[in-house]
Amino acid sequence: MAFMQRDERATAVVMDVHTGRPLAVRVGAEDFSVRTIVSVRDETLAYPAQSGPRTVFRVEADGRRFRLVHRHQARDWTVEALDVPHAELASAA
Repeated sequence: MAFMQRDERATAVVMDVHTGRPLAVRVGAEDFSVRTIVSVRDETLAYPAQSGPRTVFRVEADGRRFRLVHRHQARDWTVEALDVPHAELASAA
């Protein structure tokens, strides 16, 4: 598998309103259900409130690995990294 830093396609994250944890990831027209949360990095105390604290989730979703970033102040999610199978990279080249 190759590791891509950013996916420029439209992305969205569905989260549990009670826990704040991601439940699903949409990349382009594809939906991926989060199966496992590998790690959670809470960076709330690492940033002053005006510069935007964030929480970083590393998740496995339907055979792929994502790094999801939740920016608290903006209340938005971004897909910061995406693991793509080699077969998909070969077909894209």
